Amino acid sequence: MTADVPEPGAPAVLPKTPDAEWLRVHPASPFVRGWLAIAAIGFFFGRDTFERLLQGRPLVEEGFAGRAPWLVAAGGVVLLATVAGFILEWYFTKYQVSGGYVRVNSGFLFRQQRQARLDRVQAIDIVQPLLARIFGLAELKFEVADAGESAVRLAFLRMDDARQLRADILARAAGVVLDPERPQAPAPEAPEHPVLSVPPSRLVGSLLLSEQSFFVVLGGVASVILSAVTENQSFYFYLIPAALGLAASYWGSFNKGYNFTAAISPDGIRLRYGLLDTQAQTLPPGRIQALRVLQPPLWRIFGWYRIQVNVAGYGALGSNGEVSSRTTLLPVGKLPDVMSMLSLVLPDPGTAEPGRIFAAGLNGLDSDAGFITTPRRGRVLAPLGWRRNGFTATATALLIRSGRWWRQLVVVPHQRTQSLALHQGPLARRFGLADLVLHTTAGPVSPRLIQADVDEARALFDAQAARARLARKRQTTEHWLAQVVEPFPTAAPLAESAEPPASPAVEAAEPPAAPAVKATEPEPVEPAPAAETRDTPPLTPQQEGPQRG
Repeated sequence: MTADVPEPGAPAVLPKTPDAEWLRVHPASPFVRGWLAIAAIGFFFGRDTFERLLQGRPLVEEGFAGRAPWLVAAGGVVLLATVAGFILEWYFTKYQVSGGYVRVNSGFLFRQQRQARLDRVQAIDIVQPLLARIFGLAELKFEVADAGESAVRLAFLRMDDARQLRADILARAAGVVLDPERPQAPAPEAPEHPVLSVPPSRLVGSLLLSEQSFFVVLGGVASVILSAVTENQSFYFYLIPAALGLAASYWGSFNKGYNFTAAISPDGIRLRYGLLDTQAQTLPPGRIQALRVLQPPLWRIFGWYRIQVNVAGYGALGSNGEVSSRTTLLPVGKLPDVMSMLSLVLPDPGTAEPGRIFAAGLNGLDSDAGFITTPRRGRVLAPLGWRRNGFTATATALLIRSGRWWRQLVVVPHQRTQSLALHQGPLARRFGLADLVLHTTAGPVSPRLIQADVDEARALFDAQAARARLARKRQTTEHWLAQVVEPFPTAAPLAESAEPPASPAVEAAEPPAAPAVKATEPEPVEPAPAAETRDTPPLTPQQEGPQRG
């Protein structure tokens, strides 16, 4: 497989191949998906017998012999209808990869065709539920920017077929040109280099020191005190639903985060996790829209952090545990792990001192590493966090930090800024403060600079709009492999910084066979101006930015 990159500004070229044939999923797919229907049929017809067995009554009641043929016939008809439905569903479900699209046809009564452009694929996941693992099957999910719903789902394929199809689609989405003499030859799976793994003991510890545990313990102490004071034991009953909910939350987080590993390959960041239901997730470079590093108060004891991301297609973080796990780039890790993942998401940090700047974003105060924070007059509105709330900009990303107890650092690449808005409430107007909101795709990360000086917020509003416009001009194509990379003169790899020390795995994270990319001289980018005195009209409650992605 050769990787040819077009000249800057030239359109990316996909291999010219004839239309691929329509293929079917594995014959066992409908049964793996519909096993609940078969179990429901068995429960419906066997419930009476099971209840009689538990009650010690005869398994067959009087007069059953007369009804038995009808029951057997009815059960047989229902079972045959279910199996026939499964077979028809399998027969009419076909998929095709051709002409720059992946297409899936399904349904025999209500026909449906879904397709996704290969160059718009945001991520590809291989999911193996427990029953599918038993049969050696896997489901493929192709994510595009469609507000959280999977554009294409292929369930189920043999594991080897799913991995091969993922390799083919990632190669085409990246803009890789296959051997012209063998256009139909399958693309080899890209090699990967391990970066980090999360031990189960650390995962368990992070759950025990989570916010949920703190509030449940606090509720337990309050119940004991109220029971002792009022001599009413009913307060203990309020802990039962809380304990059940906490146990369910613990199990869901442990099941999703177990055996979490991260690796880097030429086709993107590869994440694997799961105890009963395993998932292999691949994020192509440049598809992450925003990133947040979070540290709850109790995690500070061991220096642990969590990383969450916004990816187009994954949607907002809600009660769905699947969405939560798929938007987690690192469930729990130490500072070297955080730096390793940041170096994968932002290989060009746009600064000569990335370690110092990111460390100040995670744990710093005041103007450490050039951060511009809330002015002193804002301490009335944020008595604990005004020294933490601040921002700084490198040549490639905007960094926003906040929180004194729940510390967080938000990183937004300049080209991913879709729009900007300035907000100012009555109290903020009284103290000359304003909030700047950056709009990206839906997800758990909501970039917002809070309680900045109004002049600094306006200056950042203008500077960030200009940086976003210039960064989008450099992105000449949707094929990430063919994108023009313009290195900044002061840029340095994140892992080379001496403060803080980088993880040894970072050095191995750079694939040796990564395709070469042509670069051009960058245009100068003016840094975000500091606060200055100028005559400006009063700030309206919301002022929209000129840039929309």
